[in-house]
Amino acid sequence: MNHTTPDGLTLTAAGELRPVQHMRNGERHAGTFSAAEMQRRQHALRALNEGLDLDAALLTSNHNINYFADFMYCAFGRRYAFVLTAEHAVCIAPAIDAGQPWRRVRGDALSYTDWHRDNYLRALRRVLGSPRRLGIEYDHVSCELRRELEAGFPDAELVDIGEPTMWLRAVKSAEEIALIAEGARIAELGAAAMVEVIGQGVPEYEVALAGTQAMVRAIARSFPDAELMDTWSWFQSGINTDGAHNPVTSRRLVAGDILSLNCFPMIAGYYTALERTLFLDHASDAHLRIWHINCEVHRRGAELLRPGARCCDVAAELNAIYREHGLLAYRSFGYGHSFGVLSHYYGREAGVELREDVDTVLAPGMVVSMEPMLSLPRAHPGAGGYREHDIFAITDTGARNLTAFPFGPEHNIVAA
Repeated sequence: MNHTTPDGLTLTAAGELRPVQHMRNGERHAGTFSAAEMQRRQHALRALNEGLDLDAALLTSNHNINYFADFMYCAFGRRYAFVLTAEHAVCIAPAIDAGQPWRRVRGDALSYTDWHRDNYLRALRRVLGSPRRLGIEYDHVSCELRRELEAGFPDAELVDIGEPTMWLRAVKSAEEIALIAEGARIAELGAAAMVEVIGQGVPEYEVALAGTQAMVRAIARSFPDAELMDTWSWFQSGINTDGAHNPVTSRRLVAGDILSLNCFPMIAGYYTALERTLFLDHASDAHLRIWHINCEVHRRGAELLRPGARCCDVAAELNAIYREHGLLAYRSFGYGHSFGVLSHYYGREAGVELREDVDTVLAPGMVVSMEPMLSLPRAHPGAGGYREHDIFAITDTGARNLTAFPFGPEHNIVAA
């Protein structure tokens, strides 16, 4: 026999939580976006379901659950889902999160315990019933989870919606662009805080900490109802600048060092970025030559971002500048990427990247970075990694630069 507690939880005769139940603890939070915006997103996904003749969409990735439900989960080895049918919008979350998913999700939420291995599937079956065609994210579902879904829903045909949902996210709403613009502003506050503490003998981690603390406090001021998680900074010096994602170390700064400043505020799962090349005290003539060339590419790239431009054509024209200076071999990745629900461990709208193999046409509402990088090995004159990074919102007539922090030798040689 089940027993219901005063808090509304249903216990089994053994005093355990039921395998699947509601955990509606506290009050619903104000959403990151308006109700109309979230309705727009879920309506677009329902239209996708209808177009693909799906009974439901079963989303499992951080980026899609956050985009369509306004909830950023922390997996820690457990599984999550957001199920959207013609009638229902339900998040499936582990009971360890208690009422937090329900307080955040734009829809309903069910919790499952992990006392029995199949409780996640029990929760899914409670919402989905016996679907005929079920949309899943091929680019996120593991082989193990796919086998479990096939066993749990033996009559369902599993259909890929990973790429179609990416295209729904690729064009941003006015509310999204406003949030990204605020993130870009906050990144500049982090960068300013980092520049303040740069000096001879200062370790990289102290510079990075200054940026992260400034950004978290700024996010709290601008978004008082938001969860504060995942904001971070990278700060590299000397040889540590050679890779774009090299972790912070305890290396201490030396006069003449090339420096790479990277600020990443995270607002409700939305990543923004500011990256700049700097030097401490002075830069050699060889370093100045490479730096000026990279800034030339950055400026030309900004001019090329406009509606109707193909991503591959932008990359090809910028390649020509590097080739002219004999530096193309030292460029290692694309010139920019889409922004939105994104982090260093989830999300990527791979269809909107400024690379030679991407023929996507830029359209109003897309948000992309321009971030040319050169990485020259230690034996090369001007050795080090050079990277400038601005964020652009594509408009009807061009592109609006959301980043105002100055770049180049005229601004970013920092006194020792």
